[in-house]
Amino acid sequence: MTRYLLRRIGGGIGVLFVVALVVFGLFEALDSDAAAVVLSRDGGGDPSPEQLAAVRAELGLDRPAPIRFLDWAGDFVRGDLGTSLVSGRPVGEVLLGRLGNSAVLAVATTALLVPTMLCLGLAAGARPGSRLDRAVSAATLVAESLPSFVSGVILVATVALTFRLLPAVSLLPTGVSAWQRPEVLVLPVLCLLIGASPHPVRVIRAQTADVMASPYIETARLNGVGRWRLLARHVAPNAVSASIHPLAGSIVGLIGGIAVVETLFAYPGLSQELLRAISARDFPFVQSAAMLMAGVGLVVYLIADLLTLAVSPRARHVVLGGRS
Repeated sequence: MTRYLLRRIGGGIGVLFVVALVVFGLFEALDSDAAAVVLSRDGGGDPSPEQLAAVRAELGLDRPAPIRFLDWAGDFVRGDLGTSLVSGRPVGEVLLGRLGNSAVLAVATTALLVPTMLCLGLAAGARPGSRLDRAVSAATLVAESLPSFVSGVILVATVALTFRLLPAVSLLPTGVSAWQRPEVLVLPVLCLLIGASPHPVRVIRAQTADVMASPYIETARLNGVGRWRLLARHVAPNAVSASIHPLAGSIVGLIGGIAVVETLFAYPGLSQELLRAISARDFPFVQSAAMLMAGVGLVVYLIADLLTLAVSPRARHVVLGGRS
């Protein structure tokens, strides 16, 4: 197990390095930099070459690209996320301020996603071909076909604007936690659930149907074992083990879904700040945010792999070769 963890951690570090290189290369390919943005914002006109050169020197953008990348990487490894080129604030301070709001969305969605996918998948797969199975299958197909922004607009148009049950935007006063205004979370979380739940529900439904059709389940039925006991003791454990990686994929997919939802509902999360940083060519902030999101995805998939090894003897034998 230790060797497996070391391999995964080493691979994760390699992935993060590639992410950092790709983001840096894309930034270098842009047609302007933070110096041009700062001068355009402050001066209101086209800056002269001398002004651009002076501000680039002040921001450290006149150095060769490899040197700038290595300097940022060295600071990042030491825990220093750098300073915003535009606002002059520490990147870590800005990230933490916005990350909390985005984490609230992710935690609330995940807390609802797990029981939702298990209940729907088990209920549909327990009776293949039933009305409930057909209804769940049709609903998940429709939800999976809808982009997040489309379902979000529909929710705003119906729930917020037509019936006026919830606010159409999720604005939060400065210093107010989203937990203190739960009504602003309902539509964003519902929109994220619509996008994240279809795939794991369909996986659990298929796994449940396969287990219910297996010979040992039929034998247990003939011996008088009740349906609920079968579901709880035999079917549900198989469905849970099969749903770990689809659930991990849905949680990682929340990173992209949250970006859409935060923009649609004007929710003050990390995505809005990231979009502003990209438009302002604020490399330290964008690079650190990209590394943070990539790191979250890697950790989620690592936890999913460890959970699979814990609940599946077959996976342990294949991955670890019988070693613990």
